Amino acid sequence: MVHFLHPSRVPRSLVPPDARKDAQGWRVVQEEASPYPLVDICLNVLIANLEKLCPERPDGTLCLPEHWNFPQEVADHFLGMMTWQGRLTDKTASIFQGNQMNLKLVSIQKAKISASAFIKYFCHQKLIEVDATAVHSDLPVPDIIRGLCSSNWIQQNLRCLLLDSASVPHNSRPLSFGQLTGLRTLSVFNVWFHSEDLANVSQLPSLENLDISNTQVTNISALLTCKDRLKSLTMHYLKCLTMTKPQVFAVIRELKCLLHLDISGHKQFRSDLAFDLLQQKDILPNIVSLDISGSSYITDRAVEQFIQQRPAMQFVGLLGTDAGYSDFFTAKQGLKVAGGASLSQILEALSRYRNRSCYMRKALHRLFTETFSVHVTMPAVLQLTREQVTQLDEDLFMAVKELLAIVKQKTTENIDDPTLLFSLKALWNLTDESPATCKHFMENQGLAICIQVLETFSESTIQRKILGLLSNVAEVRELSAKLMTEDVVKHISTLLHSEQIEVSYFAAGIIAHLTYDKQSWLLCDLQRSALLQDLHASIQKWPSSRCKMSALVTYRSFKTFFPLLGNFSQPAAQLWALWAVYHVCSKNPSVYCKMLAEEGGLQLLCDIQVDGQANPQAQQIAVSILEDFRMHFTSYRRFPLC
Repeated sequence: MVHFLHPSRVPRSLVPPDARKDAQGWRVVQEEASPYPLVDICLNVLIANLEKLCPERPDGTLCLPEHWNFPQEVADHFLGMMTWQGRLTDKTASIFQGNQMNLKLVSIQKAKISASAFIKYFCHQKLIEVDATAVHSDLPVPDIIRGLCSSNWIQQNLRCLLLDSASVPHNSRPLSFGQLTGLRTLSVFNVWFHSEDLANVSQLPSLENLDISNTQVTNISALLTCKDRLKSLTMHYLKCLTMTKPQVFAVIRELKCLLHLDISGHKQFRSDLAFDLLQQKDILPNIVSLDISGSSYITDRAVEQFIQQRPAMQFVGLLGTDAGYSDFFTAKQGLKVAGGASLSQILEALSRYRNRSCYMRKALHRLFTETFSVHVTMPAVLQLTREQVTQLDEDLFMAVKELLAIVKQKTTENIDDPTLLFSLKALWNLTDESPATCKHFMENQGLAICIQVLETFSESTIQRKILGLLSNVAEVRELSAKLMTEDVVKHISTLLHSEQIEVSYFAAGIIAHLTYDKQSWLLCDLQRSALLQDLHASIQKWPSSRCKMSALVTYRSFKTFFPLLGNFSQPAAQLWALWAVYHVCSKNPSVYCKMLAEEGGLQLLCDIQVDGQANPQAQQIAVSILEDFRMHFTSYRRFPLC
């Protein structure tokens, strides 16, 4: 699946903030049935070989061969790929000089290029949108504005400018956006942006969408200048605001065209502004989207009354508040809620708050709790109606899809943070003993994303979570064959030899499950034999099953181990299963020895103990487990022992 940029019928808007469904205009859209995967392959080859394929100018910069010309959409996509791969530099950006690359949508997020390179290589183009989110400090905001204003065409036609987290030198004069008369959307989230800058921006004749979150704005009265055209206003974590609540409401009350308002708080700045806003009856008559996540004193009743007075509302953000729990929020048709009261609300929050780490942590924590409760209450799930079961399945499908999107984004950006770890842990938890969820995982390119993670990060914590997740998929017989790809086998074989016992353990488990069905390996039996030999050799290097792992290994059931325990033709896989069972039984015998007995596993151990063809090491572990059971359950007569 490829992301590329193309125009739609109307200009981009931030109302409401949903990148796929609600943003209007020039935007990123997923095209599943397009030929762009082939284009990606070609462009990746070009990016990897830029120095070989592109001649060098006398000044050391690169230029395209004379006969090369890129269509606009391909040029936009190529630039985006270079940016994401970290290949956009002053030297490589020079290929955009001239007219062989016709750009409209420039994405230079986090790129390290100089102001002179930006102006020379991009500002001669007929740009509609510029995304300079978190661009390196070598290209500060004043230089971006100066470069864009150097083109009369851009002054009149640039519609969208995203400057989130870009730098502004403290000694620079107030920012001047006044020449960008065609600008409709401006985002200066987390930028050194003051009230005088807001006064300048508010005079832009076409401005409709504005994000001033986490800026130094103290007074928003300047917004009255654009009250008749402003449709979207985002003021998340506006911590420096010095106006009284009546003064703020006096401004907001005049914004009659406003469709989206975001006054959400932050864990370091919980405001009661939203609480008082909900009490106002003569304000925001046309609002369709209100985000008050992270606000104090919010109640279901107050939110319900506000929405009932404004029936056109389609979205409300309530994450981190005490609201969202009443039946009203599920009963109202067409209303989306980003909150923590249900799985659907959590998924909406994950979708909308990708760039707000404080909300992502909260939503992922709630998701983990919610998905764990689904497993714990599985008997109750069996009592659900067909419609309720269908809804649950759809929610789990969306949960997998959103989590994989988060993992892919973090991996592409090479960001190893708590959000990535929480997402992987939630996926691991969701797929545990859930074949349907494992199927959703595979259908949403989960395997390719996992390979990308393993190729990007080498931390054992991440490797362990990926392997645990793939172990869950390997346990599903109808899916395990799909894991037998060259990339998967290569990575698993490598990780089997990890010095971290937890990593080696989970890699071994995947091999044990993948090699169980001999029929699937008819065309590569030699490889299967080699894997099993490698598995057996690796287990010999492990410490005793009673060893302590840095990460606690837990299981909800032993049933997926039983086929391995009963398979005497595959002693290496049987040995791994015994090692795993003994490990958890020795750590928590009151739980796991009892589970083993109740699920019928004792007889399998007895069979191993007495079978003349069994591996002596396997027999010894089986004996040890049975002895532990006798020691901890001397009075447990319910299960006869061999």
